Amino acid sequence: MINATNTTEKDSYYRDLDKMSIHELLTNINKEDKTVPHVVEKAIPQIEQLVEVAVDRMQKGGRLFYIGAGTSGRLGILDASECPPTYGVPFDWVIGLIAGGDVAIRKAVEFAEDDEEQAWKDLEEYAINADDIVIGIAASGTTPYVIGGLREANRHGVATGCIVCNGGTPVAKEAAYPVEVIVGPEFVTGSTRMKAGTAQKLVLNMISTSVMIQLGRVKGNKMVDMQLSNHKLVGRGVRMVMAETGVDEDTATALIEEFGNVRKAIDNFHQNAH
Repeated sequence: MINATNTTEKDSYYRDLDKMSIHELLTNINKEDKTVPHVVEKAIPQIEQLVEVAVDRMQKGGRLFYIGAGTSGRLGILDASECPPTYGVPFDWVIGLIAGGDVAIRKAVEFAEDDEEQAWKDLEEYAINADDIVIGIAASGTTPYVIGGLREANRHGVATGCIVCNGGTPVAKEAAYPVEVIVGPEFVTGSTRMKAGTAQKLVLNMISTSVMIQLGRVKGNKMVDMQLSNHKLVGRGVRMVMAETGVDEDTATALIEEFGNVRKAIDNFHQNAH
């Protein structure tokens, strides 16, 4: 039986999808997608509180953990995996965990999300402690893996947040700092990889980006600590050094080659200039 507030499982507003033309399908999916940012906007006060706590914990040496199952878990892993190359942070600063382990990133693991005890076991492998923060991601807000993980985190004094797409859910009740983005029924009934997944991705972008900026990982509007792991990024780094210092391309390239990092190249140039 569907809870009255569990809108992610309610029938799509659209009928006879299998009779729609390709143009109709694309237009209607896009129409639904347009509603998502407005819902996220309403949740900004909740997101702000969660970011404040995350920044506080991480400034004190804590780490940010995401836990989730299925699409939600994969989105957490995606966000976590982008932080080191984008902001040059250690790989253990932001960690994404998924029910069923790494194999579940590519292939669904049956019933993995139904184990309330597994998330805390997964977190314990990282020696989680009271300096850390755990954000549970669950479109339905009813995932046992996430509920159990947040409950144990609370018991051990770990800060907790969540991103859910239904109101009044068990996951939100466990989280000290819940974020609820209630996107309504999906275009394909129950397919929460769509609007719910988009909403979760937007919120994750907001959280990790805001946290990293607050932690000093952006200068102006530039990713000065990014990993220079391919030619495109090296070129971007050279342009950033040129813009910040006024040197020519050859000099900027030499600085990048010497220091391997945009921030270090710029700082060294300014130090020597004085």
